[in-house]
Amino acid sequence: MSEFPTPPRTVEDGDGREIALRVVDGDDSDALTEMYVEFDPADRAQGLPPVGEDAVQAWVAGLLGAEGAGDGPARAEPGHNVAAWHDDRVVGHATLVPDGDGGHELAIFVHQEYQGAGIGTELLETLLGYGAQRGVEHVWLTVERWNRPAVAVYEKAGFEVTDAESFEMEMARDL
Repeated sequence: MSEFPTPPRTVEDGDGREIALRVVDGDDSDALTEMYVEFDPADRAQGLPPVGEDAVQAWVAGLLGAEGAGDGPARAEPGHNVAAWHDDRVVGHATLVPDGDGGHELAIFVHQEYQGAGIGTELLETLLGYGAQRGVEHVWLTVERWNRPAVAVYEKAGFEVTDAESFEMEMARDL
């Protein structure tokens, strides 16, 4: 059994909002796309999320393993995706994308209006629980080294630095 919670679950964030955490399915594509289209470009990391509705739609389709997703992260093995919902709006998204070598790359995004309220931590832990439930064994990520809040969240979840380049660090953990 995983040390992390699994979806679906509901939490109260630091601002008192009820946040539902659940697995993303194809019906959530439009809501997920809407969050990323509204995403502040200043909060982008390593070129993600892409900018522009068409680019976002193609990227989301790839993350969800949609047929005909074109270039991007679409794989024969679909990724694992969990979203944070406030009412009927996606306010956060985390994904584990198969890397082709048996591991999964983690990416997590929280809409700028919802950052700093603990949603990222809940989303990360729920995704890791879901990944463990689905047989994911190794998770890694890259993070810009100056993003101390994100690094602290990853360390709290058991990630350790495995490589440090000049601008970013690679962190990993086994589930």
